[in-house]
Amino acid sequence: MTFPVVGMVGGGQLARMTHEAGIPLGIRFKLLSDTPQDSAAQVVSDVVIGDYRDLDTLRAFAQGCDVITFDHEHVPTEHLRALEADGIPVRPGPDALVHAQDKGVMRAKLDAIGVPCPRHRIVSDPGDVAAFAAEGDGFPVVLKTVRGGYDGKGVWVVRSVEEAAEPFRAGVPVLAEEKVDFVRELAANVVRSPHGQAVAYPVVESQQVNGVCDTVIAPAPDLDEALALQAEEMALRIAKELGVVGHLAVELFQTRDGRILVNELAMRPHNSGHWTQDGSITSQFANHVRAVLDLPLGDPRPRAQWTVMVNVLGGDYPDMYSAYLHCMARDPKLKIHMYGKDVKPGRKVGHVNTYGDDLDDVLERARHAAGYLRGTITE
Repeated sequence: MTFPVVGMVGGGQLARMTHEAGIPLGIRFKLLSDTPQDSAAQVVSDVVIGDYRDLDTLRAFAQGCDVITFDHEHVPTEHLRALEADGIPVRPGPDALVHAQDKGVMRAKLDAIGVPCPRHRIVSDPGDVAAFAAEGDGFPVVLKTVRGGYDGKGVWVVRSVEEAAEPFRAGVPVLAEEKVDFVRELAANVVRSPHGQAVAYPVVESQQVNGVCDTVIAPAPDLDEALALQAEEMALRIAKELGVVGHLAVELFQTRDGRILVNELAMRPHNSGHWTQDGSITSQFANHVRAVLDLPLGDPRPRAQWTVMVNVLGGDYPDMYSAYLHCMARDPKLKIHMYGKDVKPGRKVGHVNTYGDDLDDVLERARHAAGYLRGTITE
């Protein structure tokens, strides 16, 4: 019996965890990684070291793969079109993925299909930013480079025309957006297959620290049922309208006046879905594998009333393994997921998941474990 080969472009932790989800199914993985030390390159047996920005490298890598998918959105769109022209299935395809690669394209498409977004437009210089601000409620406004930003990079909150100069120095188009007065950030995660089957996970609350996801609570506490349903339906509609195949994360603002607005899109497994590894019947990673292979999708429902994910960020305490004794003894239900990365201050090196029926208890357990692993909690 021959099992398919999934080609994964990108060697980060998302590729590592997607590979893990394919192992029970006997799915073979081939990895295109920047270095042998990358998170996924440490665990996948078939690794090609190369530059995803080079078309010849991509074409050579794709030989022997039944489908190509990604752990990031940075592969040039024209290269993906070339792979498709070669007859290689690319999922998500370039026509969908460009909406996660280019914030300007994404905003224009969401406007066209009637999805609510913050007020926005492409701006050409600091004076244009001032005009954009004057069209609304004034400064502050949010500026984003249209390509390449993540985890707070490529994003500025500017409070004057003088502060608006920095984003333009990179020489790439800049998107201006209103600074939304929001209560909290939410995320709607869905998975869609090539033949149109789709599933939706519960809407979660995503808490950020310095632009980086810190804590995810599933489901989002005290979220009105009608608003939760609206968010799930919106994410499913976006996936259908954009032709997404695989996992789609729709990051949302919940505004003070009771609306939800789309902030960002990600077409790959996403930090806001890591809780599904231990808290859902079928994880985001397992369903992404199923989707790109056009297998029937798994049940996304949660296993427990509450699941909390907290990211483990690097600090000044590199010996995280020695903290396992305390963490595991204190909480036998704790799930630790480490990425095989060198510990550097502020770097995502792992996450923990906890679950149960008491949200306060579940939150405390997750935050204590993440803090102890990092070294900010010592008892």
